[in-house]
Amino acid sequence: MKHLIYGNGESRKFLPLSPYIVTWGCNAIYRDFVVDNLVSVDYNMQQEIYESGYVKDNKCHFADWDILPPEFGPESLIMGWGDGNVHQTKEMPEQRGCVVQGKTKESVKETVKEIMALNPHMDETDLYNKLSYNVGLYITHVGEDRVENIEYPKGWSTGNTAIHLACQQGATEIYMVGFDGSDYSKPINNMYKGTKNYVSESAKGFNPINWNNQYNTIVKEFPNVMFYKISDKDETLGVNQKTMTYETYEKGV
Repeated sequence: MKHLIYGNGESRKFLPLSPYIVTWGCNAIYRDFVVDNLVSVDYNMQQEIYESGYVKDNKCHFADWDILPPEFGPESLIMGWGDGNVHQTKEMPEQRGCVVQGKTKESVKETVKEIMALNPHMDETDLYNKLSYNVGLYITHVGEDRVENIEYPKGWSTGNTAIHLACQQGATEIYMVGFDGSDYSKPINNMYKGTKNYVSESAKGFNPINWNNQYNTIVKEFPNVMFYKISDKDETLGVNQKTMTYETYEKGV
């Protein structure tokens, strides 16, 4: 089975739909396009997607989407949240409970301190801005929806989570579009940079080591899956990895 996975790199183009191809997307792609499966691991984006109503009719996969029962009252959490900056959605008519997520400025400062100790060459201000743009307490009231809770290790990217889920669901061929990679020495490459719930346009790219390690783990775990990255050339990268141009994809898939 063929699965097409959209990343949000700036090279992304929407490809012709086919009933024989399962589509996946990441985070804010829902603003522009409906996919068969939408994946989000970032709680601020999860809340945005949920509040938009997209989840009522479209299948979504949210990391750490643990629903607390209706009798749970978040008021005590709000009162005790020292940072202020509380993001709470309206209660739902068919209320099933709520999801509570978030982080404080102090926890971000501690994380930055730990990372800088191991990577003193990094830009501390840029790192803090990347980690703090979604600081706050996020309370999402939950009703009837098509959201599946998924469990993945902290730090897994949304794109790699989508790739792994597709493999788990029986994909034999994976086609990746808009997976442009990242480079710390260059500006951030993302179609939604500078918009709500994303890092600023002035942010630097991310160190690609973590992403590459995750991706290589998936490729090794699923040796019988063929992985195609839509790029600017046709090239064989390994036993089950190739790059492919948009033109080649449109002619042959």
